[in-house]
Amino acid sequence: MLTQTISRAFSQVVLKANKNQARELGEYAIEFMKNGNPSVKVLERCKLFHTDSVFCGVSALALKTNAPTILAQEAKSLAAKTGAASKPKPGFAKVFGSNLWVPATNAIVANSAAVREWDSNGTVFGYDASSPLRRAGEFGHNDYYPVVIAAAQQNATIDGKTALKAMVLSDEIRGRLAEVFSLKTYKIDHVVHGAIASICTYGALLGATPAQIESAIGMFVAHYIPFRAIRAGHQLSDSKGASAAISTEAAIKCLQRSMNGFIGPADIFRNPEAIFRLFQKTKGDSPFDITLSLSGDDFAVMGMHFKLGLYEHQSAGALEGLQKLILDTKFVQNYSIDSVDKIKVTAYEPAFGIIGDPAKRDPHTRQSADHSMVYILGTMLRKAFTEKSFHQLLSSTNDLNAIWKALFLSPYDYSHAAVRNKDTRKLMALTEFEHGGKEYDDKYPEGIPTRVQILLKDGKNLDSQFVMFPSGHARNTQCDLSGILQNKFKQLGKIAIKDSKQQDQFYQQLNSIDTLNNKDLQTIYNCEINYASKSIDE
Repeated sequence: MLTQTISRAFSQVVLKANKNQARELGEYAIEFMKNGNPSVKVLERCKLFHTDSVFCGVSALALKTNAPTILAQEAKSLAAKTGAASKPKPGFAKVFGSNLWVPATNAIVANSAAVREWDSNGTVFGYDASSPLRRAGEFGHNDYYPVVIAAAQQNATIDGKTALKAMVLSDEIRGRLAEVFSLKTYKIDHVVHGAIASICTYGALLGATPAQIESAIGMFVAHYIPFRAIRAGHQLSDSKGASAAISTEAAIKCLQRSMNGFIGPADIFRNPEAIFRLFQKTKGDSPFDITLSLSGDDFAVMGMHFKLGLYEHQSAGALEGLQKLILDTKFVQNYSIDSVDKIKVTAYEPAFGIIGDPAKRDPHTRQSADHSMVYILGTMLRKAFTEKSFHQLLSSTNDLNAIWKALFLSPYDYSHAAVRNKDTRKLMALTEFEHGGKEYDDKYPEGIPTRVQILLKDGKNLDSQFVMFPSGHARNTQCDLSGILQNKFKQLGKIAIKDSKQQDQFYQQLNSIDTLNNKDLQTIYNCEINYASKSIDE
């Protein structure tokens, strides 16, 4: 048994490929919640990711985005008619902006969908510099924290300190799986790793046994594998943004059934017809070991990246390169959009194949626009050319952090009208996207290798040179991350909550989650959301 081999003297544990890793994940999760000791640095970073995700979620609801609105309404329609708002209610939890008790799985799917809707919260690229065996490069996002809060709203023993620790646990399992198994290689959606992590975390918080967690993981992998069909095609749909939420809903249902006695497939990582061995053939073992931390600084969340606005993270290197050009040359003050002859972006796979996909050159929906390199870059450059307040700032600053704040890509930059902006479309038409080949591919997923060149009609060629670790990347140590994120929280907070004092109170509560008691957690997501008169997508 794994629990018999774990010692508090060890900072990591390895789940070996020749063992029952599904059972051991359950044992690890339970042991971590009892005796795990992540450092203050780890807890603070996870706290930032959680705060980031919540402001993304409540602002998406405020602007009446489709999937989060539908799922929140669905949850509220199932609200329990009894139960004190300040006391835990087994089987129930709450959606953003409400004190109604709704079935826990409905709260989880609604809140997780809201968190992911803008595609603007944390990102992992599945890369561990310390081991060549842990560089599978799978994507993933910090969409799963509502699972922890839903558990806390059912169990009076869970306080804020415990909840934050559980968020670290969820990120650890999800992040380490992303390092050893690339789902995208087999056209499977990256949310599978998050769903498995959610089973382990929710189970550890609500008293599941390792066998029940194993059963639920087996059930989920056998019955609910999502494919990347939701991310293919000319115009993306609600399914793209809601994928993590829907898979997590299914994962928690699997755990609930396992805790009620349903027995799912055992030892799923070594099952020859489950996704792991089906796609990576072995003679009987799982295709990989899983290395998980118990204490100290070396947790997966420390290698996860922040988005500093609304953009697909594969575009972060291009945005950094563009902003450096703007800051260094001030060319937007002396030229106009009509002065641009060509924009060339050189990047790596998978960025070239995903956000550089020719199908994304003409986005008509917000979901397609935020996955279109030419749109994202064109929008930021158009703002730099046309906003007078930005020109005033540019005249008085040499600070890249200030540029990131001023050119913040907000939800309004992906509205129905913005997606059809003529100046943006003009810049998009001038943009070429080139695959950088082996030189660039070899640098991913360690970094986001990108180069931006802008050729002006007077012959000047502006060149960002090679960008590797843009602002927001875990390896970037130059940017004022806290300051840029505070700007992001403020911008999204103004959208979500009308009163500035309430905005600040909401932020302070999220930022002090580790000091909250269980009664506080019952209302942590409750705020007076300032709903728009119509959807941003209309």
